[in-house]
Amino acid sequence: MSQTTGRPGRYNRTSGGLVGAMIITVLLVVVFASVRGLVFGDRSSDVASVDWEAQVRAGRADGKLTVPAPRSLPESWRATSAAYATGTAPSWRMGVVTGDELYLGIYERLGSVADLVEEHVDANAEQGEDVTVAGETWQSFSDSGGDYALVRRVEEPQGGRGTVLVVGTVPRTEVRDYVAGLTTG
Repeated sequence: MSQTTGRPGRYNRTSGGLVGAMIITVLLVVVFASVRGLVFGDRSSDVASVDWEAQVRAGRADGKLTVPAPRSLPESWRATSAAYATGTAPSWRMGVVTGDELYLGIYERLGSVADLVEEHVDANAEQGEDVTVAGETWQSFSDSGGDYALVRRVEEPQGGRGTVLVVGTVPRTEVRDYVAGLTTG
């Protein structure tokens, strides 16, 4: 039998070789990320648009909530969610993404202001000064994450009181302008 003698073959390790290997690895990651970005593009705007107007019609036909909604959306905006639920606890919601990829949402249901603010703004939302929009007084709330909301109690079509909340990451003036353009019929 033959026996090997000596040490097994090894390459010389140097700090220069280590630095070179790290540079090559970083370059490969950068090239991969660049190619992936070119191929797949910005995926943040890939959220599908929904037929919000059909949900508005269904909610208004049910007659349990006021179902506030805009008459139309600006060209660069798109509705990404819209749902009306009927029953003993009816609810309405509509989410919109602006051309700048910022969010605006409308929520309505039977229940208190505090419940909707906690659910859709923040449990620790701070109440601001009341705001008058289109002749109606709205309470304002904001949170540390940049959300701003306007909320008010409304008389529902079949009696009782509901709450409407409009919240967004858009500038406050844009939330107010959006609220001013809402209609219930």
